[in-house]
Amino acid sequence: MNTLTAIESVIDVTPKAIQKIKQAFEKQGVKGGLRLGVLGGGCSGLSYQFKFDTRPRATDKVFHFDGVEVWVDPKSLLYLNGMVLDYKESLMQSGFEFENPNAKKSCGCGTSFTA
Repeated sequence: MNTLTAIESVIDVTPKAIQKIKQAFEKQGVKGGLRLGVLGGGCSGLSYQFKFDTRPRATDKVFHFDGVEVWVDPKSLLYLNGMVLDYKESLMQSGFEFENPNAKKSCGCGTSFTA
């Protein structure tokens, strides 16, 4: 079994996050999908990329969640294996949260991690 096959369907998005993504798409008039990725930088060494995009790239893995497409490039998929994208609301803050089992350490902002 090759590595990509072993991790093909490992990203999940909670129903609450899907609802918030759909609301953001509608509010901003987005036609396309959500790009998730990992970039070098941030206070812990790696940071999450989270942005709207018009179409997937040829090498992207495409995930489908109740009418929302999520696109992840192959290199980022190695770091996002098993990740759950959630949306949390509290008295102090609301926003998307990355629950990533590959993150050995993350910073206080929740958008940067060490693998």
